[in-house]
Amino acid sequence: MFTGSYFHTMDNKGRVSIPARYREILKGGKDHQVILTNFGGYVLAFPQSEWNKIEAKFAEQPLFRKDVRAFQRFLISGVEECPLDRQGRILVPPNLRDYARLSREVCLVGAIRCFEIWDRSTFESHRQELEETIDEGMLHELLI
Repeated sequence: MFTGSYFHTMDNKGRVSIPARYREILKGGKDHQVILTNFGGYVLAFPQSEWNKIEAKFAEQPLFRKDVRAFQRFLISGVEECPLDRQGRILVPPNLRDYARLSREVCLVGAIRCFEIWDRSTFESHRQELEETIDEGMLHELLI
């Protein structure tokens, strides 16, 4: 499972190092690339094996539901296949860097089955907002 948050520097070409812990998870699942896409103002990164499950779910959805098609169109239109290089980095394509407004300082955030790539300052602001609005009731629901 992808957990934790890691601050990294993205180079001028858009390459970012994947944390060793995340690389181990990818290697364990025999995933040699991640699937990136746009979502929520950040970049979502899925192991290929996990993305295959999402595609299968999409294929089961009703073809003529406007809301389903719109969501699929948005998510799938941003998809980029990104292999890991020998140094354990991925290249975040310009369109996704622009979408998420990624600067040189980024944060990789675990999200159990995938991870997120945020601009560091955007993530820090988002995390502070979450902390101010988080409800202990949710913890109770999840654990009991």
